[in-house]
Amino acid sequence: MDQPRDTSSVIEITPSAPVTTADHGWRAKCLQRLIRMDLPVPRSFAISAAAVRGIASGRMLARGDLDRLIAAAGGLVGVRPSALNPEWGGPGTVLNVGINAACHARLAQRLGVDAADALYRGFVQSYAIHVARLDPDMFSEPDATLADALAAYRDETDEDFPQDPARQLAEVLRSMARAWDGPSARLLRQAKGAPADASLGLVVQDMALALGPGVTGSGTIQFIDSVTGAPGITGRFQGQTQGRAMLADAVTLYLTRDPRGPSLEETAPGVFADLVRFGVAARERLREEMQIEFVVADSELSIIDATRVQRSSRAAVRIAVALGRDGIIPTDEAVMRVQPRALSDLLHHQVDPRAPRDLITRGMAASPGAATGRIVFTAAAAQAAAARGEPCVLVRRETVPEDIRGMHASVAVLTERGGMTSHAAVIARGLGLPCIVGASGISIDARARTLTAGARSFREGEEITIDGTSGEVLAGAAAMLEPALDDAFNQLLEWADAACTIAVRANADTPEDARTARMFAAQGIGLCRTEHMFFDEKRLPAMREMIFADRPEDRRLALDRLLPMQRDDFTTLFQIMDGLPVTIRLFDPPLHEFLPHDREGMRELAETLDLPLSDVVRRVDALSEFNPMLGMRGVRLGIVIPEIYEMQARAIFEAAVAAGRKGEGVVAEIMIPLVSAMREVELVRHQIEGVAASVRQETRTRFDYRLGVMVETPRAALRAGDIAEHCAFLSFGTNDLTQMTYGLSRDDAGRFMGSYVAQGVYAEDPFHILDQEGVGELILTGVKRARARKPGITLSVCGEHGGNPESIAFCLHAGVDYVSCSPFRVPIARLAGAQESIRALRAAQACEGLKAGS
Repeated sequence: MDQPRDTSSVIEITPSAPVTTADHGWRAKCLQRLIRMDLPVPRSFAISAAAVRGIASGRMLARGDLDRLIAAAGGLVGVRPSALNPEWGGPGTVLNVGINAACHARLAQRLGVDAADALYRGFVQSYAIHVARLDPDMFSEPDATLADALAAYRDETDEDFPQDPARQLAEVLRSMARAWDGPSARLLRQAKGAPADASLGLVVQDMALALGPGVTGSGTIQFIDSVTGAPGITGRFQGQTQGRAMLADAVTLYLTRDPRGPSLEETAPGVFADLVRFGVAARERLREEMQIEFVVADSELSIIDATRVQRSSRAAVRIAVALGRDGIIPTDEAVMRVQPRALSDLLHHQVDPRAPRDLITRGMAASPGAATGRIVFTAAAAQAAAARGEPCVLVRRETVPEDIRGMHASVAVLTERGGMTSHAAVIARGLGLPCIVGASGISIDARARTLTAGARSFREGEEITIDGTSGEVLAGAAAMLEPALDDAFNQLLEWADAACTIAVRANADTPEDARTARMFAAQGIGLCRTEHMFFDEKRLPAMREMIFADRPEDRRLALDRLLPMQRDDFTTLFQIMDGLPVTIRLFDPPLHEFLPHDREGMRELAETLDLPLSDVVRRVDALSEFNPMLGMRGVRLGIVIPEIYEMQARAIFEAAVAAGRKGEGVVAEIMIPLVSAMREVELVRHQIEGVAASVRQETRTRFDYRLGVMVETPRAALRAGDIAEHCAFLSFGTNDLTQMTYGLSRDDAGRFMGSYVAQGVYAEDPFHILDQEGVGELILTGVKRARARKPGITLSVCGEHGGNPESIAFCLHAGVDYVSCSPFRVPIARLAGAQESIRALRAAQACEGLKAGS
């Protein structure tokens, strides 16, 4: 204990003391700010992070320091952790350090025997459990007396409870310092984003005793609701209670007047008024909504601490906007204070965090929001339930394109297999449906129509809740919070748009998608996938006729039936978007997806087409491929069967003419999928130019369009310069580009991706967060080569990464003009783009400042 010390290791926290967050932690700095505001804060000391590291390694503070720390009137102090960031936590607070037999006798005279016993007993119990590391069960008996606690300590340690206050304090400091350095604490901190070598300061504060005569007790108060963010005083006040110490007549008071019982406002109106005044001052001076911890001793108020109010996502938005509107923080700072992903919680119903949860199993949280419905196992059953007006949850091993109608009819989706970019996840995000994928803890028996999770079994028709935000499947109907698309939400995004330097469009395939995109202020449609339009039950027969046609003229006849339907689709999209750009991707999937694969389905198709069953079986077999995602799809299909792209181009141009006549200035953008060679673009461009000329002549109307390419293959990224010469825009489809770069199936990768990330093979799931080292390198190469060959070309990213905040940051710095994502991720992308734009501006300003200074 008598080793030399650094004189700056222990600092009394005064208004002018050299206390810094970096050296002493957030709590010490916050207490200094409270002291500067003249709040009644008990005498407090900050122990530096360097000194705490020394204590952990065996270099205790000097005896003089220990005596100085504990020399307050009454000789009692509390020790609290003070990490660099409050989110990192720390060891538990220890109160009433320094109490011993002599102090107990003095307290008994001043406060009464019961209060003195409660304080001493509470400290003995806390010291035994947290410092001496004794069995908690031995010291948690609520009816134990002070004598019981002292006897139990003596029995467990073979020595009397330490009476030297300095020794008590030294042991508390050592215990907290070493607890911070423990492996489990380090792992917990790292899970919260702390670096492995994060440091800890400690605060030693004179005790304000919350036991004794008059209005006496401890509590917390805050001025907003933590769940909703609505203004209002909440908290608690418990009379005659301090930490583990509690008197028999302890009572909980409401803070404000309440018909259910007495309140602090009525019992001690002066104290309550001071608390309100201090709360307003803390909000203005600390520029944050704070929870204040306080002690009242015989109607005398002490402010012990102030911490940032814990808050839900919706409360975070409301608080940031209120602070911005009140001029307490700049609007750019308000934008920076909300995590982009937090907006997901505002767009959908959410399970109320205050409600109980009956957990069935967990999976990947693939699409946020929550919904309750009855279990169905097929798309047909989902449609039937929707027709009856019954909310249903579609439960599948994994979804396929034919399930799209069932997904439309459901309120949520649950799959046993799949990852973040599986079919179910992508479509659910586009539809705004809560979705959980990769729930490997369930087993589905489609024949028996049951879902099994562990020892529990659920039959079709039973009710479950899907929490797509947390990835939890719950039994029954859970209590919900409504979406919060309120004034604060809109204001935050208005401020974000003012700062954002990258545009945000939406991936939208249906009128509902487009309306959602407009509602969330998307700047156009960056990807309209046309193949989903063909799965409609009215269109599928014509599509199948086209597939079975042997001659071009027969294919055209079948496609002619689809032409007016496609034209109506595109006309509606153009009208909804009201002159904003609409990028339509030409037909992409392999044809086998539109055919049945079971015997019964083939028999029905044969009857519909009036063909022998053997012909249908042969055609299905002929179209099947070993790896259809790398087979005849996309531009390859458009070149081999040009009638498909010709029909779609005609539908697009005729829709543009029709929409233009109603006042919308439409410039259609046509995108060719899965390109890997410049010649593919030349061939399709020639086709489309011919169709455009024909439509112009037939309608006697001039219209413009833009032709672009979806860059989804590594070769297209590498040859982007050549390809750029033949088109007006390039859009990087990062879903397939990631799949082809890694050689991974995005639908199957979920089976092992968790293990890969856990073992450090990949830092993150590359289908969830853009791989900047590999896929990102291809994008950067493509951007550079395309711009070098054609400086004015428009470049974008339209894969699922377009809605991921980390990936948006990369896209902004890569020089991409816009990102496109699922409609319900548009607000997230707008906020993420704004935050990265603000960071880039601040970095540029800092750089300019350095140049000016030099």
